[in-house]
This record gives sequence, C-alpha cells and structure tokens, in this order.
Amino acid sequence: MPISREAVLDWIKAYAEALAANKDYLTQLDSYIGDADHGANMDRGFQAVLTKLPGVADKDIGSILKTVGMTLVSTVGGAGGPLYGTLFMQMGAAATSKLELTLADWAAVLEAGVNGVVMRGKAQLGDKTMVDALAPALAALKAAAANSASLPGALQQSAQAAEQGMKDTIPLVARKGRASYLGERSAGHQDPGATSSHLLLQTAADTWANVN
Repeated sequence: MPISREAVLDWIKAYAEALAANKDYLTQLDSYIGDADHGANMDRGFQAVLTKLPGVADKDIGSILKTVGMTLVSTVGGAGGPLYGTLFMQMGAAATSKLELTLADWAAVLEAGVNGVVMRGKAQLGDKTMVDALAPALAALKAAAANSASLPGALQQSAQAAEQGMKDTIPLVARKGRASYLGERSAGHQDPGATSSHLLLQTAADTWANVN
C-alpha cells in the first residue's frame, strides 16, 4: 500500500503535535547557539498549518504540501520559516497531482525538498544545520529503496539516519546561520534545526509504520 493523501495529512498533524510537545526543548537548544525562538516559532507555524488543513483535505498531496510551505513562510520567524517553507513547497512541487505516494515517490519528494533547502540556505553537510539531519536521511531512504526495502523499513532507516545526523552536529562548529556568529563556542551543542528535522522524519516513520 502506498502513502495515501489521508496518511500525509495524519503525518502533518502528528508533526504539529510533536513540535508542541518539544517546543521548550527546541527553544532550549536554540538558546545555546541561536535566538532561543526555534521551538516557539515552529510551534506557531504548525498551529497555523493545522487551521489550513481542512481547506485542502480534498486536494492532491502536492497542493497540501505547498499550502503547508506557504503557511510557514508567512507565520514562522527566523531562519525556520524560509527554510521549512522551502522544504514543503519544493516537496509539494514534486508531488503535484498525486493522491498517493510510493516509496520511490516519497524519495523523489524528499529529495526535491532537501535540494530546495540546500539552495535556499547555501548550507552543506557538516555546516551544523538542518541539512545535517536531512541529507543523511535522504541518502538512507534512497539506499533502502534501491535495496527493495519495505516502505516502513525504509522510513525507519531514514529516521535513524536523521537522528544520527542530528547527534553528529554536537561537536561541529557552525558555518551557517545565527550559530556561526559564535565560532568555536557553537561546538558542543546540538543544532535545533537538525533536531526539528529529525522529528519531521521520525513522525513520518511512526505515522506510516503500518503502510505495507
């Protein structure tokens, strides 16, 4: 069974819940190397997204994801708004007219989103940003798909790679974003954007765990 439109909506709702539950934690992480607002900003953005979902529940997956992205751009402050907005809008562009997603479709959709984030933020792997979680997650997803993994199995591998990438940001010195202003002092702290990106992919794996 592929990922249905309803499953995509369930994932977005689950991510909003995860952000609300982890709002203070994300803000605490951001207090060390940023403006101490990532959790609050992301929570506010996805609470706004929840109000938009009923209006697009009967649309294709591309339209749903684009609506999420546009809502985030207009409601989320800091770097999170443009970057997460770009992630979802590019994912939406790759899912245009689709009412369900196979594993190959999801890999293509995620790749479009990650490429959009890289282009928008000019960040690469190792710069201590959300890319450090997203890029390994995408690579793991594509490798799993190439090895004919089940959809739930591939999603878990992707989420695990995101988690490792998130943890790998701790010793890094930030080279992009607000944290880069701290120089060497940014080392020793987990990147909040990588953390919220891991949450994004973990909620996808959890929400779609029973898709066969």
